[in-house]
Amino acid sequence: MYLPTLEDLGDLSGRNVLVRTDFNVPIAGGNISDDFRIRAAMPTLKYLVKAGANVTACSHLGRPDGTVNPLYSMDPVRKRLHELIPEVDLLDNLRFHPGEISNDQQFVASLVAGQDAYVNDAFGASHRAHASVVGPPRTLPSAAGRMLSTEVEVLLKLRENPRRPFVAVLGGSKISDKIGVIESLLKVVDLLIVGGGMCFTFLKAQGHQVGSSLLEESQIEFCSNLLKSGAPICLPHDITAMDSEGVIGDPNAGGVVRQVGVEIQDGWMGLDIGPGSAAEFGDLISDARTILWNGPMGVFEDSRFAAGTKHIATCMAANKAGFTVVGGGDSAAAAKKFGFEDEMDHVSTGGGASLELIEKGDLPGLIALRGDS
Repeated sequence: MYLPTLEDLGDLSGRNVLVRTDFNVPIAGGNISDDFRIRAAMPTLKYLVKAGANVTACSHLGRPDGTVNPLYSMDPVRKRLHELIPEVDLLDNLRFHPGEISNDQQFVASLVAGQDAYVNDAFGASHRAHASVVGPPRTLPSAAGRMLSTEVEVLLKLRENPRRPFVAVLGGSKISDKIGVIESLLKVVDLLIVGGGMCFTFLKAQGHQVGSSLLEESQIEFCSNLLKSGAPICLPHDITAMDSEGVIGDPNAGGVVRQVGVEIQDGWMGLDIGPGSAAEFGDLISDARTILWNGPMGVFEDSRFAAGTKHIATCMAANKAGFTVVGGGDSAAAAKKFGFEDEMDHVSTGGGASLELIEKGDLPGLIALRGDS
């Protein structure tokens, strides 16, 4: 896919450049707990500053719903950004204005006023047709930032020319959010491993009891049809479950946690893949030459249900012969939590965007940069 590059913008000395970044970082108690997305923008921002440009960054943060909300102030982000590159200014939260999400043209005009060029380095927002993503390229010379270009190159290679065997690992809670990407992946992968809350709808489609586990009744037929088609799908054969007395996230609240097979009794909830499944999935990952991971295998934030996700991350990090891609979101958070972030070949900054690009082969933000209608 052709995307205009920073070099295509020509001489930037003294020019004003607006950069759409994705600084939607986790903040607790006024402090940033993970600045990965801010650091990921540094190659682009440093290039522009070195080229003599006057750089203004802009980003969303959280969901303030079109109103000014101090809880979503960019002040902590601005502080960290100035520590890394003090020459770059940062606008306040784009989503304080209702015109950002609605792609209001007056809001676009206010963003581009006084700017000479535009750079999109917000891969995690490029699947949204928002004002700051698709508006500026209509009127300003525009280019893809370094991080955006890398994301597109890596993820389209998975879609079009992966090294084989290609194993994808999908987790998370909802199948309904990933129907398109499941269908797209099954056209290119050699094996699709399914864990997390998603697996229980597949297990139900096989006729198993799933107790109180996450279940999408509306997707049972979809799962059943996939399994009947002979699609290369690997499901867990054991589960870590908790009874109804337990509380997710609070080991001190009581409750019983135990390993079960794929028949989960009423009153019990599956919250992680079991050790046998983790070992099997790990062996499959170790033999792969391309691995894409999107979605945890369980509620990894609770130490009782973190083993499956940690084992996936461990096996990916250990596979030095393969090309390992973490598809952003909770998977990236898990890789960081378990200390494997730097051991992966590519950690995406956008969970939803990475899946949509793999599914559709394009994104609204990329279309805008290319000037396609």
